[in-house]
Amino acid sequence: MRLLLVEDEPDLGTAIKEVLHHEAYVVDWFLDGTQAWQYLETGCTEYTVAIFDWMLPGISGVELCKKIRAFKGGVSVDQGTSQTPNNSLPILMLTAKDRMEEKIIGLDSGADDYLVKPFDMPELLARLRALQRRCPQIQSRYLQVGNLTLNYSTHEVIRQYPNGNKLVNSLTIKEFQLLEYLMKHHNHIVTRNQLIDRLWEIGAEPMSNVVAAQIRLLRRKLGENNSESAIETIYGVGYRLKV
Repeated sequence: MRLLLVEDEPDLGTAIKEVLHHEAYVVDWFLDGTQAWQYLETGCTEYTVAIFDWMLPGISGVELCKKIRAFKGGVSVDQGTSQTPNNSLPILMLTAKDRMEEKIIGLDSGADDYLVKPFDMPELLARLRALQRRCPQIQSRYLQVGNLTLNYSTHEVIRQYPNGNKLVNSLTIKEFQLLEYLMKHHNHIVTRNQLIDRLWEIGAEPMSNVVAAQIRLLRRKLGENNSESAIETIYGVGYRLKV
């Protein structure tokens, strides 16, 4: 799952990003609203949910909400399909403003929920889970493709065999994200560049062989080898999860 974070306080942004990483989110973090909006307008990235601070340099969080709700293209909820224009991205607003009138302004601008600073990280995570449950496209706790079942609540993967089910050895966060993406795009070829764009954050510079290395580790944990694997290598093109 990919999340858009727009927060201009470096310490708070760093803390939020670290917590979200542990929950298997890919987090794109911007320090000002103008930069975030310029990126959103390109429509090159799909997000599951967004977190905006109210007071931001450039475009405020309130104005960001208004622009997204009025926007007719580019911003989309990650459903594992090609990007479809969608202005219903779930948004959580963070702010120190706690007066009723200010909460109404935030919600009326297009925010789906409102969290007053200071807050505890468990409450932030709970509110994000609630936002995702409200969105029909992303509310499922499970993703099942072929004999693989991915559990979003526990970050576990179960593989079904004729003689019973087996829990896949503990996956790292990146392996979990990689398997999720391949499952959502099963029977389709995905390129290395697609995987880098979707699973590594903006500004990250992974090593040239990082995708191949992650695929090898994932196959090993799935109990497969390169020649007999559900994850097929299409040489010179990319990878495909065969179902």
